Amino acid sequence: MSRSNQKYELQGINHLALVCSDMRRTIDFYSGVLGMPLVKTIELPGDLGQHFFFDCGNGNTIAFFWLADSPDATPGVAAPKGLPDEGELASAVGSMNHVAFAVPPERFDEYYRRFREEGIKVSRILNHDDSRAGVSAKVHPGTFVRSFYFQDPDGIVLEFACWTRTFTDADVSHEPRTAAGRKVSTAH
Repeated sequence: MSRSNQKYELQGINHLALVCSDMRRTIDFYSGVLGMPLVKTIELPGDLGQHFFFDCGNGNTIAFFWLADSPDATPGVAAPKGLPDEGELASAVGSMNHVAFAVPPERFDEYYRRFREEGIKVSRILNHDDSRAGVSAKVHPGTFVRSFYFQDPDGIVLEFACWTRTFTDADVSHEPRTAAGRKVSTAH
């Protein structure tokens, strides 16, 4: 199945901009732990803060703002409280839930082992499939993506993921839900 944008020639994600509490610690994690080169730094005018960009492969970047007046993190609102395999998935409408980095399928298990050997807290491996549970213990023909999750120093949920099969028309089969079906929480 080949689907392409007939309206605009989009070429992927230029960058995703997140907010950090400590740019030095962010550099240590994204360049040091994940190996992403720091490719551009900006001092924002008027002492507002900084904006730094890391190369995450294939011409894509992940960027971070350090802003002098950023509010503190609010896990469970602005981002999940923990990792998906711990039952933590909820974040507020308009929030960024997690960032998934594409990795080669043939290196996926190696990367998982390396994370664990380096002492980085990671989720269990999730073999996402179309079963009622949504995941399986083993890879099988219905598995469409393998992933594991971890957090950066500010609690941003990150994922290493690899597609395991090509999508077909049958993969688009669910009726979209509407705002009318949401369980709205008024307590924070």
